[in-house]
Amino acid sequence: MSVQREARPDEANTPTVEAEKAPLLSVNSIEVIYDHVILVLKGVSLTVGEGGIVALLGGNGAGKTTTLKAISNLLKAERGEVTKGTIVFDGEQVQDLTPNDLVRRGVIQVMEGRHCFEHLSVEENLLTGAFTRSDGAAEIRADLERVYAYFPRLKDRRDAQAGYTSGGEQQMTAIGRALMSRPRMMLLDEPSMGLAPQLVEEIFDIVRQLNDKEGVSILLAEQNTNMALKFANFGYILENGRVVLDGEASALRDNDDVKEFYLGIGGGERRSFREFKSYRRRKRWLS
Repeated sequence: MSVQREARPDEANTPTVEAEKAPLLSVNSIEVIYDHVILVLKGVSLTVGEGGIVALLGGNGAGKTTTLKAISNLLKAERGEVTKGTIVFDGEQVQDLTPNDLVRRGVIQVMEGRHCFEHLSVEENLLTGAFTRSDGAAEIRADLERVYAYFPRLKDRRDAQAGYTSGGEQQMTAIGRALMSRPRMMLLDEPSMGLAPQLVEEIFDIVRQLNDKEGVSILLAEQNTNMALKFANFGYILENGRVVLDGEASALRDNDDVKEFYLGIGGGERRSFREFKSYRRRKRWLS
């Protein structure tokens, strides 16, 4: 017979190991300025746990892409910089690292608009994703076949010039290229943009497989709120460079404000958040 030990009083509030575990990515009150004068992000904070899928939501110009570029340190190419706050990845501050150093640490961004090398073949595009690796041709070839297993269409089109493939195939190529770097975290910027609904569903299904099977953590910037919250665990809503709402994806889907302003559902009729002044939403959410 087993005997259960009573917990001592000083043990009652001891946090578990899981609770003490730091997030893989932590963005802490960052501000971003372009051209030394234009304040775009105003104290944005968010976290992504190991193996999580986090959605970054909001309308056009809310600051989603800027947040991703701040994390991947691609702002300098556009005369932007993080002027306040910190970005911590796997316990290390990374806001001063180069994009190349971040890729080597496992952080890679899939840019909005796919950005394939149009003059290269699909397979050549995929192989460019392995440029930071030094583990040998056999490992790279094995990973290439793994990408083709996730994207069978790319295997059929491997010799096609990327610029002449469809939008969906280019998006698959961009995600596959990122996967070739063996990322720990993937930053996806508007993967649904310009794609037919059926293709959007297919892309998101594959992203979830990458998360489940490969353990890749995902930070997803997306205007398609309904689709993003269907696949994410947690979500943040940005507006005018600030986080105005965050929570579990299921709670956000059930939130009346999110339904009204981002899903177009309110009072039994479909409505658009564009019909309302920005400050009214923020006042309600921040009060």
